[in-house]
Amino acid sequence: MDDVATAQSENENLRKIRNRLMQWESKTDPLAALSVQQEEHLDVLTNLWRDSGSSPPSPTTPTKSGPPEGFGASPPQNIDDMELPSDGLQSTNDFLLWFADVNVEIEQRGDAGYHRYLQQLELRRGECAHMLEQIAVAMERLGALCDEYDFVSQKTSALNTASEQLIEEQEKLQDLSNEIQRRLHYFSQVELLNQRLQSPTLSVASEAFRECLNKIDECLNYIEQNPKFKDAASFNVKYRQCLAKASGLVRQYVTSVINQATEATLHPKNTAPDASNALQAPDAAFALYYGKYQTAAAKVKRVVQLIESRVENSQEYGQLMSDLEQHYLTQRASVMSPAVNLSIQNVKTSHKGDHCSLTRSACAFLVHVCQDEQRLFYQFFATGASHLTVYLEGLCTILYDTMRPFIIHINHLETLAETCSILRIEMLEEHVQQNPAALEAFATIAHQLLQDVQERLVFRAHLYLQSDIQNFNPSSGDLAYPEKLEMMESIAISLQDPAPLRRSDSRASMISSVSSAVETESVDTAYRVKQMNSPADLHGMWYPTVRRTLVCLSRLYRCVDRPIFQGLSQEALKLCIQSVSHAGGKISASKTPIDGELFEIKHLLILREQIAPFRVDFTVKETSLDFSKVKTAAFGLLQKRKQLFSMGSNNALLEFLLEGTPQIKEHLLDSRKEVDRQLKTVCERYIKDAVHMLAGPLVTFLEKAQGVLALATQTSTVQSPESNKSSYVLRQSPWASPQQISSIIQETQRLIKAKLAVLQRAMQLYLSNRDTEFIIFRPIRNNIIQSFVKLEQLLTTNGYSTDDMIITSCPSAEQVSILLSSASILAAEGVASFAAAARKISTSSSVEGRKLSMQMCNKSEPEVVESKAQIEVVPAEGPPTEKIMATPETTTTTQADSQ
Repeated sequence: MDDVATAQSENENLRKIRNRLMQWESKTDPLAALSVQQEEHLDVLTNLWRDSGSSPPSPTTPTKSGPPEGFGASPPQNIDDMELPSDGLQSTNDFLLWFADVNVEIEQRGDAGYHRYLQQLELRRGECAHMLEQIAVAMERLGALCDEYDFVSQKTSALNTASEQLIEEQEKLQDLSNEIQRRLHYFSQVELLNQRLQSPTLSVASEAFRECLNKIDECLNYIEQNPKFKDAASFNVKYRQCLAKASGLVRQYVTSVINQATEATLHPKNTAPDASNALQAPDAAFALYYGKYQTAAAKVKRVVQLIESRVENSQEYGQLMSDLEQHYLTQRASVMSPAVNLSIQNVKTSHKGDHCSLTRSACAFLVHVCQDEQRLFYQFFATGASHLTVYLEGLCTILYDTMRPFIIHINHLETLAETCSILRIEMLEEHVQQNPAALEAFATIAHQLLQDVQERLVFRAHLYLQSDIQNFNPSSGDLAYPEKLEMMESIAISLQDPAPLRRSDSRASMISSVSSAVETESVDTAYRVKQMNSPADLHGMWYPTVRRTLVCLSRLYRCVDRPIFQGLSQEALKLCIQSVSHAGGKISASKTPIDGELFEIKHLLILREQIAPFRVDFTVKETSLDFSKVKTAAFGLLQKRKQLFSMGSNNALLEFLLEGTPQIKEHLLDSRKEVDRQLKTVCERYIKDAVHMLAGPLVTFLEKAQGVLALATQTSTVQSPESNKSSYVLRQSPWASPQQISSIIQETQRLIKAKLAVLQRAMQLYLSNRDTEFIIFRPIRNNIIQSFVKLEQLLTTNGYSTDDMIITSCPSAEQVSILLSSASILAAEGVASFAAAARKISTSSSVEGRKLSMQMCNKSEPEVVESKAQIEVVPAEGPPTEKIMATPETTTTTQADSQ
C-alpha cells in the first residue's frame, strides 16, 4: 500500500509540473513569456527547419520540456486488470510470488512513459544538433561580413586621417599667413601715422590723436620686444620720430594754453584794480590769480591725462610730463612770486613793530597760498609732487628772507618764546599735521625759522641768565625782609574787613551797599586771600632772580628741545641758587640769621615746587679731565732721571707716558637734587641757629663742659689709669657751680619764653604753612629737650649731690616739653593780637603800603620791566612740602640723638 501511495503522489507531482510547463507560454498569463527578439529567432529557426523538410513542430513543443501526456500516470488504475491465480493464494509463499509479479508488472507499466519520454528527448537532441549546424553556418557568414567591415573601416580611417592632415596643414598655413600679416602691421603703420600727425586738422584733444598715441606705443613696444627682426632698428627710429612729433604737438598745445592764462592774469584786458588793491580783498585776489588758470585747467587736463597714463611705457612721456610741469611752475612763479613778495611786504608794514603778529599773519598767508597752489596744480596734473614742493619752497623762502632779519635782532625772551610757540604749535602742529602733503614745503621753511628762533632764544637766554641772575645786584627794596612780608600781610588783612558805614548813610543805602558792593567784594577778596596763604607766595614778593628764573624756564620749556632745555635749566637753577644764597647772606648780615635762612628756605621751596611740573630730566652729564696722576708721574720722572734712556722695562719716560695719561671722568649733575641738597643744608643751619637763639647759654655750657671733661679724661688716663678724679673736675670748676648752672637754666628758660614767640612769628610770616612750620620746628624742640636731658645726665655723672641738683633746679624732659608748649600757645596768642592790631591800622596804612610796595618793586627791577604774562609761572604740581622737609628733619634729629 505504501508503494501505491507513493506512485499516486508522484503522478500528482508530474501533473502539476505539466500544468506549469503548459502555462509558460499561456496567452493570458504566461509564466515565462518570450521577448520579441526571442520570438523572431524562433521564427527564423522554424523557417530553417521547414526548409530542411522536417515537419514543423508545434510552437509550444520547444517550451514543453516535461514528459508527454500520460507520463507518470499511476499504475493502480489498471490494477483491476490483474487477476489473482485461479487456484488462489494458498500460502504466504504464493502471495509473495504473486506480489513480486505484480510489482514487476507495475514497474514496467510505470517505466513505459519514461521510455517514451526518452525517445522524444533523443528526437529533440537531433533537432538541436541540426540547429547548431545552421547556427555555425550563420556564424561563418557573420564572420565574413565582419572581415569585410573591418577592411572597409580601415580604408575609411585612412581617408579620414589624410583629410585631417590636409586640414591641419591648411590651418597652419592660414595661421602663418595671419601671423605674417600681424607682424607686418606693426611695420606698415609708420607712413599712416606720419600722415596723420602732419595733418593740419589733427587736434591734440581729439579721439584720433589718442588712437595715434596708442598705435605708436603698441608698435614701439612690439619692435623693442623683437629687436632681431629685419630693419627693426630703422623702424624703431621712425616710430621714435612719430612719438617726438606727437610730444611736440602736446607740448605746443599745453604751453600755449598756459601762456595764454599767464598773459591774461598778468595783463587783464578789462579794467581791474592793481595787484596791491586786489591783494587786500581775498575774493578779488583769488579771482585774479586763479580764475584764468582754472579755466585753462579744463583744456589741459584731458591732454595731460593721455600723457600721464603712458608715463610708465616710455621715458619720452616722463620727460614730456616733467617739461610740462616745469613750464607750468615757471609760469606760476612769474605770477605768484611778485604777488607773494608784495603781500608779505604789506603784512610787514601793517604789523610794524609787532613781530608775533607779523609771524602769525605771514605764516597764515603762506599756508593759504600753499594750499591754493597745490589745489590748482592738481587741477592740471595728477603727479609731480616733487616739482611742486620745490616751487612752493621758493615761495616760502620769501617768508624766510623777510622774517630772518627780524628774528636775529629780537632781544626780548617773551617775543622769541611767543614766536616759537606760533611756529611750533599753531603752524607745524595744527596746520601742517592736518594737511602734511600740501604744506610740506611750508613745513621745511617753518622748521628753518623755528631753528633760527630757538637759536636766538637760547643765545638771549644765556645772556639773560648772566646779566639778570648771575650779575644781579639787589637793591635795598629787594632785601627788605621781613618788612615787605609784614606790609603785604597787613594789606591782605585789610582787604578782609568791610568798609565802615557812615552815620549819614540811610538804612536803604546801607542795605544796598551790603547787598551789592560788600558781598561781591568780600567774596572776591576772601577767595583771593584764601588762595594767598602767605605774602611770600605772591609772585610780586618773590625774589627777582627766582621769579626771573622760573619765567625763563617756563618760556623755554615749550620752545626748545629737551636736551637744550636740560642744559639751560641746569645753568639757570645753579645761578638762581647762588643768587638766593647770596641774598640770604646779605639779609642775615643786615637783619638776623633767622631772617636770612627763612628767606632762603622759602625761596628754595618755591623753586622746588615750581620746577616739579617740568617733565624732563634735570640731569646733565659733564665730561672732565683728571690730571691728578700727571703730577704723581712727573714727580716719579724727576726722581728717576738716570733711567730716562734705559733700555729695560723700567724706563722712566715710558712709565711717565703710561701712568701720567689724563683720565676722562663723567659727572652727572642733577638740578633737582642740587636744590634739595641746598634746602637741606639751609634747614640744618636754621635749626642750629634757632636752637642757639632759644637755648644758647645752655648749649654753650654743655660744649664747654664736654671739652673740659674730655681733657680731664685724657690727663687722668696718662697719669693714673685707675684714678677717677675726672668725675669731680667739673664740680670743682667755679663756672660749673650749682648756682651758675641754675642761672644758666633760668636764662635759657627766659630766652625760650621771650624768643619762641618771635621765632614762630617769623616762621609763620615767611612760610605760612602749618605743616612746614611743624616739620621745621620739631627738630628744634627735640634738640632743646635733648640739651636739658644732657645737662641732667652731666650733673648726675659728674659728682653733683642731691642738694646741688635741687639748687640747679634742672627741669626734666617733660617739664621742658610743657614749657615749650606753653610758650608756643603764648606765641600763637601774640600772633592773633598782632593780627588784630594790624587790622586797626590797615585802613590808614593801606594806601601808603601800596605806594611803598610799588617803590620797592620799582627799585628791585630797575633794568627789566616784566609784564603780567611773564609772572604767570607754571603752577606747582610737585610733591608737598612735608616730603621736601623730611630729609632735613631726619638728619637734624639724628645729629641730636648722636650728641
